[in-house]
Amino acid sequence: MEIFNSYTAVITISVIVIMSYFFNIISEKTNIPSVLLLILSGVLIKLGLTYFGIATGDSLFNILEILGIIGLIMIVLEASLDLELTREKWPLIWQSFTVALLSLLVCSFAIGWLINYLLIDSFFISLIYALPLSVMSSAIVIPSVGELLNEKKEFMVYESTFSDILGIMYFYFLIGNADSDSVRTVVWDVFSNIFITIVLSVAISYALVFIFQKVRTQVKLFLLIAVLLLLYSIGKLFHLSSLLIILIFGLVLHNHKIFFQGKLKKLIHIPSVKGILNNFHLITIESAFVVRTFFFVIFGITISLGTLLNWEVLFISLTIVVILFAIRAIFLRLLRGKSIAPEVLIAPRGLITILLFFAIPDELQVNTFSAGILLYTILISSVIMAMALIASGKHIEPVDAIQMAYWKEVDKEIESIPESEKNKSVEEKVKEKQDQETSEQQVG
Repeated sequence: MEIFNSYTAVITISVIVIMSYFFNIISEKTNIPSVLLLILSGVLIKLGLTYFGIATGDSLFNILEILGIIGLIMIVLEASLDLELTREKWPLIWQSFTVALLSLLVCSFAIGWLINYLLIDSFFISLIYALPLSVMSSAIVIPSVGELLNEKKEFMVYESTFSDILGIMYFYFLIGNADSDSVRTVVWDVFSNIFITIVLSVAISYALVFIFQKVRTQVKLFLLIAVLLLLYSIGKLFHLSSLLIILIFGLVLHNHKIFFQGKLKKLIHIPSVKGILNNFHLITIESAFVVRTFFFVIFGITISLGTLLNWEVLFISLTIVVILFAIRAIFLRLLRGKSIAPEVLIAPRGLITILLFFAIPDELQVNTFSAGILLYTILISSVIMAMALIASGKHIEPVDAIQMAYWKEVDKEIESIPESEKNKSVEEKVKEKQDQETSEQQVG
């Protein structure tokens, strides 16, 4: 009997999705990231394939890259649909952006120096290899921080999203300017690219929201996703920061009341946009779950376990992890104050790290850098995050926080009372209460 056929493939895919669902439940109960369980499942599947003599070939790497691109888009879109732009949140947004930017820059140069000193002669190539290791994974962070205090959770969502976007932009700027000798040329390319992408992203986002609210057919949400995938891919071909298109579209859709004001408010039908937002949010969550599941399982299958037996690789990986968390702790303490636990230990590497590593051009690849460094860094940083989340336990608000929330609600109720009511004396209010009770008794 043939071991592997269409039916066993469907069975395997179904079992993987079901397992991932239960991994999410386990993650919610234990705070162990489901990503680690998915990677472990991939490793076990690989052992099973090896046992039955089933070769995977190089096709898995192509599937991994495609899943990674789609997963990245869906994850950033899912995150942006949750981000509410209000005046009160601007400090949080700027803090998360600053931490993400400074951590990315300093970590990339520090790790680049380490790789240059130990493995690669060229500092520029070392910097390219260091960059994937410097980018935080929103694919792991966003599903894992649900139990944190709301302010800390929002900070982590913003920071991981900014880290993804800035890391990808930084990486492709380096790749695109590998042959440039002029610093002025590089700086001009950076700022012109960002400016052009932002302008196009805002224009495209307005157009998409306006057009798709007019679409009356039942099948339109996956059409919208297809358009976003198309725009992202076209943007990458023209070396634009395509992830900004996805992020800005999600922000415009979720915060349509802010972006469509004045005369622009007449261009949208609020109930239609809210319907698209609610349904789109559900589809992005489901799609991101499926894509993330298969990405990390396939990554587990592609892992070469032999690379983990090299002690030099382990030492370099541990040094990189120490650099990552030390630099992160410094910037969080400077910008966030003393209350930086547990987010100081929530800095996993994952989907973006893998994607960017595989995106290094052939002419810039070197044999002295082991993929085991990548794997160890991902595993160690994810385990540290898991331990931090387990140690923090389920989210129980402190008494002070509960009291503060209570008094904020009281303040809101007081502010909603008309001035005429506030100015009444106690005697007048008591008399009104007595009159009301008397009238109710008479009616009874």
